[in-house]
Amino acid sequence: MSKKLRIGTRESQLALWQANLVKSLLKHQGIDAELVYIKSEGDLDLATPLYSMGVQGIFTRSLDQALLNHQIDLAVHSMKDVPVLLPAGIKEAAILERDSPFDLLVPHPSHTDFVLDNHTPTTIASSSLRRKAQWLYRFPEDRIEPIRGNVNTRLRKLAASNWQGAVFAAAGLERIGMRPAHAIELEWMIPAPAQGAILVVCREKEEKVFEQCRKLHHETTAFCVQVERDFLAGLIGGCSTPIGALAELEGEEVFFRGNLLDESGKKMFSIEKRISVELAASLGTAAAHELLRNGGNEILEHKQHA
Repeated sequence: MSKKLRIGTRESQLALWQANLVKSLLKHQGIDAELVYIKSEGDLDLATPLYSMGVQGIFTRSLDQALLNHQIDLAVHSMKDVPVLLPAGIKEAAILERDSPFDLLVPHPSHTDFVLDNHTPTTIASSSLRRKAQWLYRFPEDRIEPIRGNVNTRLRKLAASNWQGAVFAAAGLERIGMRPAHAIELEWMIPAPAQGAILVVCREKEEKVFEQCRKLHHETTAFCVQVERDFLAGLIGGCSTPIGALAELEGEEVFFRGNLLDESGKKMFSIEKRISVELAASLGTAAAHELLRNGGNEILEHKQHA
């Protein structure tokens, strides 16, 4: 009898939903698995803004360490939280089919009639530097307040606050059935690279585990998020650099949108590309280099000398 695969997960409702999805998909393949709960640094410190903590890897390091220590056989991550370079000894086993990559504005329960493009200066909550910068670029008179915690905690904080709304990832709210009816989709806000995608990782030399998980792999999603993460890598983007990237397959073409902003939201450099799928292997890297040549390097140089 085969040994059960141990799936490492954080304990939030969203993380458990994602881990249980992987467990269910494996069961459909005749593979038994169980969940192992691991605390992350991001879960233990709920006060410090994410961009001050080093958001890339803050929710994944503890799981990856447990994987390397053989406490678990797989780790399940929200892919937008995963650094571009995986830790030595760990490899990508599967990327699941992507849910909505977009962000949502959830208005305060008492502001269900909130009008996005015709509102007076107001206060919106988000601890994402990318969301903050893109919001302030579009609505420079508004104020952004930090908000931490899992999805449920942030919804409770919003309801108890005097903020007019807070920004969430659509996929997170939809997966656990908590998207409010009055939420507003922000299609103009370019999401984080790989937002809405779930990544399963295993140890490099565990070929059997890799093959079992590979059956869950979704090639189209993997292709699109690779373009986005190549763009991120090409800009040498980190936790304190507001970078958005979205690649979408439209027939035989890839439509790519990316941007780079300064932290205040006063400057933004954007790029759009439409290219055939067969020529798009280096799209993300090429788009990053073009953006840097066309002014984006100004933002990165300013950060280095700040």
